[in-house]
Amino acid sequence: MGLLSLLFGWPLAPVKGVIRLGELIQEQVEREMRDPAAVRRRLEAIEEARRSGRISEEEEARAVEEVLRTMTGTRRG
Repeated sequence: MGLLSLLFGWPLAPVKGVIRLGELIQEQVEREMRDPAAVRRRLEAIEEARRSGRISEEEEARAVEEVLRTMTGTRRG
């Protein structure tokens, strides 16, 4: 049984590797998005954009809400 599964599973090994790599990248991105230092930098950038007049107050509120939603892992719905 082991030889047969090895023989038939071998051609799928690259596909399984790519899938696992994608999962690892997704996990790392999610970890970084919830990192308090990264969240603080994003909030500071939004605040600076508002102070300099590049975004409106409503856009600032939406951006802050999106950052906080991302940080907590909740989805819009």
